[in-house]
Parts: sequence; C-alpha cells; structure tokens
Amino acid sequence: MAIDHYLRQVGRGRDGARALERTQAGDLFGQVLDGIASDLEVGAFCMAMRFKGETPIEMAGFLDATRQRTHLVAGDEAPVVLPCYNGARKLPGLTPLLALLLARHGAPVLLHGAATESARVTAAMVMAELGMPARSSAGPVAPGEAAFLPTGVLCPGLERLLQVRRAIGVRNPAHSLVKLMNPCAGRALVVGCHTHLEYQASMSATFELMHADALLLRGTEGEPVADPRRTPGMTGYVGGVPRTLQDQQAGGLRPVPELPSTDAGDTARYIEAVLAGRLPLPEPIAVQVEHLLELRRLVLADSARHGTDRHGTDRPQPEPPR
Repeated sequence: MAIDHYLRQVGRGRDGARALERTQAGDLFGQVLDGIASDLEVGAFCMAMRFKGETPIEMAGFLDATRQRTHLVAGDEAPVVLPCYNGARKLPGLTPLLALLLARHGAPVLLHGAATESARVTAAMVMAELGMPARSSAGPVAPGEAAFLPTGVLCPGLERLLQVRRAIGVRNPAHSLVKLMNPCAGRALVVGCHTHLEYQASMSATFELMHADALLLRGTEGEPVADPRRTPGMTGYVGGVPRTLQDQQAGGLRPVPELPSTDAGDTARYIEAVLAGRLPLPEPIAVQVEHLLELRRLVLADSARHGTDRHGTDRPQPEPPR
C-alpha cells in the first residue's frame, strides 16, 4: 500500500511520464483520498500530474475511487448537479439563479463545492444570503428543491485534496474531477464547465468513457452557468453519447447593465429580482435552462427504457487499452 511506484511512472516529466491504467489510477487515488499516502507523496502526486496532465482513462480511475468513498445522495429523479468551485471574481456568481430556475420547473438540483481561493465569492455564500444555507448531511434532494452540499460532507478525502492547492499554489486532479463527478446514487445530469479549450476535449472524452449524463459548456469564470453576456456552445450527453445542443452565439460580449457586483448580498438581491420578474432574465441563462430541462427529460426517458444501476448506467464500464 504505497504510491511511490505510481509516482515513478507519472513523475518523469511531460515527455518521460507514462499514463496509468484505470485500475492503477483508482488504486493511487484511493490511497490519496484515504490518507494512506504521506503529505510528501501527495504533494509529489499533485505536481507530477500538473506537469503530465490526466488522461481520460486516468480520470475515470480517479472517479471510480472517489465514488467508492462518497456519501452518495439518494434518489432516482435525475437531479441536476452543479459543481461550484471557482466562485465569482469579476462577474457575479449566478449559479444559484440557474439552480432556482431549474427547481422552479420541478427539477431536483444539487449544488456542491468548496472554497479553495479566499478572494472569491462562492455560490455557498450567495445561497446563504438567499436563506438556503449549506446542508450538513447528504440527504435526498426533492423535486423542485435546490440544495448546497459542501464537498467535505460528500467526501472528506476529496475536500482535503482540494485544499492542497492552498499549500502548493497550483491545481491538481481533484479540481478537474469535481466538475465531472456524479455524487448521486442513481443517474444525474452533471453540468460540467471549462475555462480553456484544452479541457473541453478531455472532459468530453471522460463523459463518454463514463457513460455520463451531462451538459458541457464554457462556464462563467469556471462556474457552470452561461455567461449572461453571450450564449456559449453547449453539448449534451445521455449515457455518454454526445449531441450538439447549442452553437456559440456570434459576435462579441453584449452589455447587461442590470448585473450586480460580485458581492454575495448584491448578487442575492439581483437573483430575487429576476425570479420575481422585476429584472429581465439574461437570455443565455434562459437558453441553458431550456436545454437542461430537455436533456433531463431525455435522461429520465432513457432510464425508464433501459433501467439504471448505482453508477447511472446499465452498461459495463470499458476496460482501458493494454
């Protein structure tokens, strides 16, 4: 039970490193999450993967290990899952608005996240201002409800790994994994987002490999909500099969004068005004809501036809190439 032999494989730099097989990646990541690996080994793992980058097969192994250690949220209503890890920096954090709009249409919505940079305003802060503080246990989310779960409630080991960023100053595989994982016992519609195009391809490949139900888009400063100034391209996945839902809106960014500051209280008051109809809903977010509701309908229909297991698919997971 040690990860040093894995470090020798992945830690030889961009050109000399070799990718892990799925089972190897799962074993390595499981030891990291369980606290078996030393702090020095964890730091070496984070830096090695930062230089090498994760392959989709490695990420699938990391996801396998995480799922085995996650307090899964019960339910079979295909919740919409919104990973909230980047927070607001220059633009207001409108992920809670997206969540409440989806809940208004009857969808169960699970937000999860953790703050890894102190300077940003998190979705949890905005939710608290809206009178919906974070939950302390991983209970089911009802249709028409939006709930925020801290990562530490779902998987304490994953929360510890995310916080390594504060010590070494760079992201690690956990920061990509949280935007891909399904923390629910059954099928769930995960809204994954990227900020750089190189992550779009790797996230898409991982969703396909994991037979995921998901929507992938370029988010707002790393949050899974459409930029209110321009509609991004969106790709949907049902059982891992991709389909183009939306092309990126042509032209430049359009001003939205009603947008609030990044302050949590200002953002909450803006969200309340939009929900009450006193301010207009930005068109890109309205488009995202429509696509998510339709995609969730397809997931529920597919689940009714084919059934589902705890991983959200009745199809076997593919083995890595040898």
